Amino acid sequence: MATSNIEIAQQADLWPIGRIAKDLGIPDDELEPYGRYKAKVSLRHLRTLRDRPRGRLVLMTAVSPTPAGEGKTTTTVGLGDALRRIGERAMICLREPALGPVFGMKGGAAGGGYAQVVPMEDINLHFTGDFSAIAIATNLLAALIDNHVHHGNALGIDVRRVTWRRVLDVNDRALRDTVIGLGGPGNGYPREGGFDIVVASEVMAIFCLATDLADLKERLGEIVVAYTRDRSPVRARDLHAHGAMAAVLRDALAPNLVQTLEHTPAFVHGGPFANIAHGCNSYLATDSALRMADYVVTEAGFGADLGAEKFVDILCRTTGLRPDVAVVVATVRAMKYHGGVEVADLTHENVPALEHGTANLVRHLTTIRETWGIPAVVAINHRAEDTDAEIAALVAASEAVGVTAVVAKHFAEGGAGAESLAREVVRLCEAPVAARGAGAAQGTDATRGADAARREDAAHAPDAGQEPGGLRFTYPDDATLWHKMSAIATRIYGASEVTASTAVRAQIKRLQDEGYGRYPVCVAKTQYSFSTDPKLRGAPTGHAVDIREVRLAAGARFVVMVCGDIMTMPGLPAVPAANTIDVDDDGRVVGLF
Repeated sequence: MATSNIEIAQQADLWPIGRIAKDLGIPDDELEPYGRYKAKVSLRHLRTLRDRPRGRLVLMTAVSPTPAGEGKTTTTVGLGDALRRIGERAMICLREPALGPVFGMKGGAAGGGYAQVVPMEDINLHFTGDFSAIAIATNLLAALIDNHVHHGNALGIDVRRVTWRRVLDVNDRALRDTVIGLGGPGNGYPREGGFDIVVASEVMAIFCLATDLADLKERLGEIVVAYTRDRSPVRARDLHAHGAMAAVLRDALAPNLVQTLEHTPAFVHGGPFANIAHGCNSYLATDSALRMADYVVTEAGFGADLGAEKFVDILCRTTGLRPDVAVVVATVRAMKYHGGVEVADLTHENVPALEHGTANLVRHLTTIRETWGIPAVVAINHRAEDTDAEIAALVAASEAVGVTAVVAKHFAEGGAGAESLAREVVRLCEAPVAARGAGAAQGTDATRGADAARREDAAHAPDAGQEPGGLRFTYPDDATLWHKMSAIATRIYGASEVTASTAVRAQIKRLQDEGYGRYPVCVAKTQYSFSTDPKLRGAPTGHAVDIREVRLAAGARFVVMVCGDIMTMPGLPAVPAANTIDVDDDGRVVGLF
C-alpha cells in the first residue's frame, strides 16, 4: 500500500525553524515561533529588506483544473527543492489552505508525495490563525454596521443597501443568504444578509495586497459597506472601524515561515481563491522572499485564465512585481480529460484524446506568451501510469508552439525528480529577453484560427500596450470596466461576447461614473472551463460570458464581476473530505490528504 501524504510528512526530519531562518539571515529576535517548526517573521525585519534588489520571480500556473488534479502546489515545492539542489538560493511562496476545501472536496493543500511543505497537518488545520483573524476583522465590521443602525443610524445607512457580508471558513451552503435581526427591537433591524467563505472576503484581498501595516489600515478604511438613501457610499472609516480591524490583523500580517521536506524555506501566507477572488499569496511574503533569495517560486490559483490573469492584471499592475518566467503544470490525465475521456478511463492510454485535449494547454501558453509576454515552460507532472507515447505526444504539442516541456517526477522523487525543470527555468531567466521565446506562440492550424478569432473579437477593447521589462497587461488602466471585462472574456477565455442584465449594466455604469473605472477587474467564475459552463472542456470559443452580479471592493481596489453559477460560499460534496479526517489516541492527525 502506498504511503499517504500525511504519513510521509509525519516521518520527515524537520529542522527547527530558527535554523531555516538563520540560513535566510533572519535574527532569532525577529522570529515569533508558533511551536518548533513554524514562525512569523516580524514586519520590522521585513522593512530592513526594502533596499535589497529582488531576485528572479517564477510564476507557477497550470492548465484548466480537472477532477484528476494537476499538482500545482506539489510542483511549486518540487521546483523550489530542485533549484536548491542545482545550487541556486531559492524560496517558495504559497497560499495558506482554507478549511473549507480541506473539509470539503479538495482536501489538504500543502503539496503531495515527496514535495510538501511541513508541518503538513498544522498548515492545513488552523496554522497560525491568520484566517481566524481575517474572519474576526470582517465580522467585526459587520457587527459595527448593524450596531450603528440600531443606535440611531447617524450616517443614514439604508438597510436595504448594506453590501457587507459576514464570513466563515467552512463550506456551508445554508448560510449563503440569511435574514438577520429577528426576535424584536432589542436584536436590531431585520434585513437580508449572507455569508461568504473567508477566502472570498475583501479583507482577505486587502490583506494579500497590502504593502505594510499603514497601507493595510488605509485600505480597510476605504471599504464601502453600504449606501445611504441618496446612494452616497458609507465606508469603514465612517464607522471608525478600520483601526480596530487593523489591530486584529496586526500579527497576522507578518508572513509565516515554514520549510519543505528538503528544508527549502517557504512563506505560506494569505489565501484568496482564484475562482472567486484574486488567487495570490500575500504581496509582503513574495516581495520579502525576492529580497532574501535569488529565485522565488510562487503559485497563482487554478488555471492561467484565472490565477495567472489576476496575478498579472491585479497584483503586478498595482505592486510592480514582474514574473521572469511562468511554469505551466500539465498532466497526461488532464489532457485526456480535456480531450473527452471520462475520469474512470483516464488510466488507459489514449493518445488521440490527449492530442485533442492539448488545445487547452496551447490556449494557456498563447495567453501567457502572446498576451502577457512572459516566457514559459511546461512541467509535465508525472504519474506512474503515464505511457511513453502519451508523454511524447504532450511534449510534441508543447514544442509545436515553441515551448519546452519537461517531465518532472518530484512527487515520487522529491527535488531530484525536478532538476531538469529547474535547469530550464534558470536558462529562461538568464537568457536575454529577445531570446526567451516570449513572442507569439505559433500554434497548430486549429489553434491559430481560434486565437486569430479571439484577437478579432477583442479588437474593440483598448490596446493594453507594452510594459517596461516586457510584461503586457490584458487591458490598460484607462479602459472602461465593461471593456476590461470584455478584454478578459475575449482575449483570455475565447468568448465572443459579454452579456449582462439591464440592472447589472446600470450598476457597472454607476461604478464607472463614480470613479471606480480605474480599478482592475476580478472575475469570479468556474475554474473548470474557459467558459462559465464547468462541463465545457478543452479550449471552447464563441461562447458568451454573462455577468450575474457586480461587487465593489474599494479597499482591495478592484471590481468583482461574478459570472455564471459561481458561488462565493461553496457547499460541501455528498462525501466530504471531513469524513476521513480523524485523530488517534496519541493526538496524531490521520486521513488528511
